[in-house]
Amino acid sequence: MKVCIFGAGRMGRRHIKSIGALGLHLGALYDINPISLADSKKEFNLGDNLLFNDLDSLYANVKPDLVIISTNADSHCALVRIAAINNAKYIFVEKPMATSISECEQMIEVCKKNQVKLSVNHQMRFMEQYSLPKKLLESEAHGGLKSMTVIAGNCGLSMNGVHYFEAFNYLTGESIDRVSAWFSKEIVPNPRGQQYQDRAGCIRAETRSGVRLYMDISADQGHGVQVTYSSSLGFITVNELNGDMVVCERNEVYRNLPSNRYGMPSNNYQIKIDPVDIISSSASVLNALLDGRDIVSGEDGSLALKVLVAAYESAENGSNWVSISNGLNKDRLFPWA
Repeated sequence: MKVCIFGAGRMGRRHIKSIGALGLHLGALYDINPISLADSKKEFNLGDNLLFNDLDSLYANVKPDLVIISTNADSHCALVRIAAINNAKYIFVEKPMATSISECEQMIEVCKKNQVKLSVNHQMRFMEQYSLPKKLLESEAHGGLKSMTVIAGNCGLSMNGVHYFEAFNYLTGESIDRVSAWFSKEIVPNPRGQQYQDRAGCIRAETRSGVRLYMDISADQGHGVQVTYSSSLGFITVNELNGDMVVCERNEVYRNLPSNRYGMPSNNYQIKIDPVDIISSSASVLNALLDGRDIVSGEDGSLALKVLVAAYESAENGSNWVSISNGLNKDRLFPWA
């Protein structure tokens, strides 16, 4: 299988390691930045025949089966279209999927038209710190997820918030229905360039059945990522950066008591899980695409991005509830990296 990676920055170099973990070999690396290509050449001892800064030249020399797009979000739509019409079989694109809902729709449509399998790199459903809480929350000991609360440093709504939107959909088996958001006034400069901007702040989102997602990633918070899952009968707290998980479950003999008996005796224990590993988790998402199982589809990536758009619309309109399915501005372009 011929593999081409578009984007030789930090994430692109991680993808070189990801494909290596799957036993795949790099067929071409593309970037318009000569410094990024030179850094990648040195780090991975790549031959000049693998390096391209011109797409016409790349496609004249290489016919990739798998295209991995790890450039900034404003180029994703164009690069997906080019890959699709040039007979790629698989396209794997970084998040955020695009810079508008309309671009997401175009990407999905061109891949369907050309019979290309499209996936977005939302890794959380493949990571133990989400799959294990999901298993526990769905057990009789917990009785189902009721709310998910993310407290973190200023990790960015487009950079990391979209991951939690997709993870929440995975954990609940439902789509987010409505969003209310408050943005921090402070805007921290983006290291990828002054043309890019991310926002910080607080979000409340709900499914139609009333399961809730809360996020506080405000600009005045500068450390860590902690997620607490509240169920009917307990809670689970995960420190995502060091892999500590704390589980609390109401004792079985008290499970039938009402929720206002919240102080009943409980079983409490700790589990050590693997902390975040972007390379191995990205490899898992990619492997799912190639195997045709549990794919994080373009539709999944688009849904996460719609939640992000709704958050902007809410924050700009008095933090009122905004419906995901009713009248979002599809054509508005956002300055996400």
